[in-house]
Amino acid sequence: MNLSFFIAARYFRSKKKRNFITVLSRISMIGVAVGTMALVIVLSVFNGLEDLIKSLYASFDAELKVEASRGKSFEVTEEWLESIRQTPGVEVLTEVIEDNALFRFGENQLVATIKGVSDNFLEQGRFEKGLFAGEMSLGTDTKPFALVGRGVSYYLLIDLENEFDLLQAYYPKAPRAGSIDPSSMYNREMLRPVGIFSIEKQFDDEYIIVPLDFARRLMNYGDKRTALELKVSPGYDIKKVKRTLRTQLGEEFTVKDTDEQHASLLMTIRLEKLFVFITLTFILAVASFNIFFSLSMLAIEKKKDIAVLFAMGATRKLIKTIYIKEGAIIALSGALIGLVVGFVVCWLQDTFGIVSLGVTSSVVDSYPVKMQLSDFLFTSLSVIIITFLASYRPALIASKVRTVDHL
Repeated sequence: MNLSFFIAARYFRSKKKRNFITVLSRISMIGVAVGTMALVIVLSVFNGLEDLIKSLYASFDAELKVEASRGKSFEVTEEWLESIRQTPGVEVLTEVIEDNALFRFGENQLVATIKGVSDNFLEQGRFEKGLFAGEMSLGTDTKPFALVGRGVSYYLLIDLENEFDLLQAYYPKAPRAGSIDPSSMYNREMLRPVGIFSIEKQFDDEYIIVPLDFARRLMNYGDKRTALELKVSPGYDIKKVKRTLRTQLGEEFTVKDTDEQHASLLMTIRLEKLFVFITLTFILAVASFNIFFSLSMLAIEKKKDIAVLFAMGATRKLIKTIYIKEGAIIALSGALIGLVVGFVVCWLQDTFGIVSLGVTSSVVDSYPVKMQLSDFLFTSLSVIIITFLASYRPALIASKVRTVDHL
């Protein structure tokens, strides 16, 4: 066994003399364990929340979304759409017309986002991750249906059982010169709400899903579309299909995957995770000050032992190494305990959902967690760096002990 490690381990395991230094070392180890465990658990919760948000958005958003690089809409032809459908990896193509409109139900009215979609919209597994009430259908050309967000239904007081009141949609149009008729300033269409979805507050409070032809009539869009939503065939890599479409469509169009459609939100979550990691690492560093104090006092207490080692031929490097390894044993023992306990807590939460969100209408019952190897690695690296910084100064002091003064 390495001599420096053997001596450091003897100091750490010493049972003959239980003094304040030994107690402080154990407290240091516990502090590191708690800090490490907190890092692992909190980072895993952030990972779980990010995955939950991605899955919720994925149930509403398309795997790939094509939009115009400039402007709000673009012209389409059946030949052009067919060329996209024939692209390797494209399974379903949904045409979309999306804009703001005024909606009225009974005496209540609200400006919301109308999203007109072609019939295959529901074939892409929409609303699988959220909550849904009512009938999941867009109706027919002669009898169109609407699917409304839960927030929209709340503001408009929509009752799915009410078959007499219809949802009215108003969209402004350019008035004709000289006309004083108010009805010439807007288009008006009616349809029946048959379903209420709840995915995420942003969608629930804004969106009303309607058939494509209904939206086209209401907004006079003709052959114009605001977006194309694509579902990728199983077995195909989404990134490769995205690159193929970008090359095929050119610079006039953007092709975004689900992460890119909500890049700002996901960036915010990752920044929050980074700041939490930095904050908890700082707390871990504060807890590691006990290592500095315990090693400093140990260096003072063991001056005679150090002098004996020098007299036996030990070098300053060996003495310094002993104390650095003593700090490493304290910190890494605590880190190992923290990593194991953190892993067990996260596994129990992921398997049994011990800590509940406390929200009866939530999509998930308990806090989501997802463990990632990178979090364990970065946490371990932080502990190693903090340990070295906390141990170096006491080790330097111990290596400067003068043999003559303590023999």
